[in-house]
Amino acid sequence: MAKRLTEVARKAGVSEATVSRVLNGRGGVSESTRTAVLTALDVLGYERPTKLRGERARLVGLVLPELQNPIFPALAEVVTGTLAQRGYTPALCARTIGGVSESDYVEMLLDHQVSGIIFAGGSYALAAASHDHYRRLTDRGLPVVLVNAGIDELDFPRVSTDDAVAVEQAYGHLRSLGHERIGMVLGPEDHVPSRRKLAALARIAGWRDPDECVERSSFSMEGARVAAAKLVDRGVTGVICASDVVALGTIRAVRRLGLSVPDDVSVVGFDDSAFMTCTDPPLTTVRQPIETMGQAAVDLLVTQIDGAGVLRDELLFEPELVVRGSTGPAPGR
Repeated sequence: MAKRLTEVARKAGVSEATVSRVLNGRGGVSESTRTAVLTALDVLGYERPTKLRGERARLVGLVLPELQNPIFPALAEVVTGTLAQRGYTPALCARTIGGVSESDYVEMLLDHQVSGIIFAGGSYALAAASHDHYRRLTDRGLPVVLVNAGIDELDFPRVSTDDAVAVEQAYGHLRSLGHERIGMVLGPEDHVPSRRKLAALARIAGWRDPDECVERSSFSMEGARVAAAKLVDRGVTGVICASDVVALGTIRAVRRLGLSVPDDVSVVGFDDSAFMTCTDPPLTTVRQPIETMGQAAVDLLVTQIDGAGVLRDELLFEPELVVRGSTGPAPGR
């Protein structure tokens, strides 16, 4: 008990006596100090006293699919900073292969009486049974926002990059350079942004059977290298990728086949994550407006926490094509 008082007091920046007063429900403590103590208790993983468990903490969960892709730490930086400015403490939860599942993170966050949760990712299209933990959040009336995961049946507010516009920009750029054989390296089948990109390009390019020009991969350079090599073997000269990491794997595939980027194959990424200006060649990519999207997600969540209604329509944010050295004229042009 003494150790807990010391740790909570240090975290909250108050005396142990003040922590004791809050935990025992005594008066003489300002509301801001009381909130700071309860938030410190939640962040450190201590259970609240029984009489205080019914109150939600000023703690907000941010659940990410991974941290290896630089775009997710970038989103986390925006969201956590914006939450702090609004008086909330962020709890970052990153999924890993074979590690803690998203549903397990939800249970943990509920145990800590969080005020709301922001989910980022996109792999929500299949396996409806896996949506059970989202339905639990709906049943509890917990504020939730989805980032790049536009699933209507979940009925949560959604913030997304406009994938159709992203594909239009990338495809138009490659066509302007004379590329006629254009392919895509996308994420898994249940990845919603990849589904949207495929639907958009099939419509724009008039594809009836896109299988010949599409390969799927995990969001890793190794997986993308294998997928992209198949497209290049089929004569594709322009590749649109589902992420910058996938684009880097595609460049590696081209080089392992003894070809050059962009002389033989042009590559377009998606995200404009950190250091894409430093790759060889610098990566042409479609930039997600991550700062604006992260701030919008927090605004939607806090509005719900404050008890105000929010539109359930999906907010679509327009991306921007950033042309660098990984794209060039089609061979023979």
